[in-house]
Amino acid sequence: MTLKYIGLSQINGPLVVLEGVKDISFDEIAVIKLDDGTRRFARVVEIDSDKAVLQVFEGTNGLSLTNTETQFSGRPMELGLSTEILGRVFNGSGRPIDGLGDVFAEKYADINGKPLNPVYRTYPRNYINTGISSIDALATLIRGQKLPIFSGSGLSHNKLAVQIVRQAKIAEKDGKGFAVVFGAMGVKNDVADYFRRSFEESGVLQRVVMFLNLSNDPIIERILTPRCALTAAEYLAFEHNMHILVILTDMTSYAEAVREFSSSKGEIPGRKGYPGYLYSDLASLYERAGIIKGSEGSVTQIPILTMPNDDITHPVPDLTGFITEGQIVLDRALDQKGIYPPVSVLPSLSRLMKDGIGEGFTREDHSIVSNQLFASYAKVQDARALASVIGEEELSAVDKSYLRFGRLFEKHFLSQSFEENRSIDETLDLGWLLLSALPESELERVDDEHIKKYYFPDKAREIFGS
Repeated sequence: MTLKYIGLSQINGPLVVLEGVKDISFDEIAVIKLDDGTRRFARVVEIDSDKAVLQVFEGTNGLSLTNTETQFSGRPMELGLSTEILGRVFNGSGRPIDGLGDVFAEKYADINGKPLNPVYRTYPRNYINTGISSIDALATLIRGQKLPIFSGSGLSHNKLAVQIVRQAKIAEKDGKGFAVVFGAMGVKNDVADYFRRSFEESGVLQRVVMFLNLSNDPIIERILTPRCALTAAEYLAFEHNMHILVILTDMTSYAEAVREFSSSKGEIPGRKGYPGYLYSDLASLYERAGIIKGSEGSVTQIPILTMPNDDITHPVPDLTGFITEGQIVLDRALDQKGIYPPVSVLPSLSRLMKDGIGEGFTREDHSIVSNQLFASYAKVQDARALASVIGEEELSAVDKSYLRFGRLFEKHFLSQSFEENRSIDETLDLGWLLLSALPESELERVDDEHIKKYYFPDKAREIFGS
């Protein structure tokens, strides 16, 4: 027998309170029926004795304290899943918005996911090629990794996300079984249209599953969006043995929705008003990446978040950095120089990179090139700092060579066009060419064998000039 509850005890923002309820559970979905017959969905977010607090997905406007009818489903929120979701566009709560009708589901899955037994996790190896040199060479994305992008307001992270979706592929030559799940949270209408149009025009939409939550959509939908996206990714990866890349943008919008929701519940705020459980909440999303023993598929995550005031110590990037395995940082100074993508090399890293590159994965010299480029670019910053004090004319010949290397590195390696898709061999060859512009004595991280094979200063002079 299903009970129906008439009336509400309290309405507070997106929350409603019912009293006298029994036999319900946390995260259970309820159907709320209004006087005019329309239905809204809600989720149980708090239970205290016979009192339940529900969060209404579509908002509480028009709800009545006396005549509203509530019925509990006995189930958590579930997403209908089948391989038909590829090429489809959904809203933040998993309902189709592309005009192609409902998905004929093979199964329904709880959007909160199932905890992965750490014993059954497989260590991530092998890389995903993004076609972007600064990422592929210096902060390589490993299959099964979670590697966030830290950006700032107004930087080109949306453009970078589109380029990664268009170009990303797994290392094997055939590239079969690879797809992208794209979740956008709190984006404006023009940004959402940009994503959809870009994927359609480039012909990759058929291997993309999109979940779009707009800035004027309810905050509860924003909280559901990454969970729906990851549920779809887990289904394709672990039940259909596909390699799935999940891109979530913008996680700061998600965290702000969690903060607003926490405030409406009257919870005690933590740092900058965020709830004390923000760390565990973000971890419940990020830890849904990985590879499971016995499955050929994988889930790789690239969460994108904007840092308020470019502050990397802000709670959202700070906590994200603790949970994830590295970060790619976008730099406003490089962006102002006209460099795209403006990846800041020195604070960017991929902690799993060492085990997914080299012979058998990318190329045997990958680690050497990466280490030497990183070390040389670090010396570029030292030379620039010294030049700002004593002037470039007073620098030694070696320091001047580093200044020149820095200009060439930013112009030819970091900077590449939106349409340019570089293979890993092209990226590494370009790295060697730039290193050839330095004196051989400065290549401290390269052995004689690789210098003999790849160091060609005459070729560098021919291409870049003396």
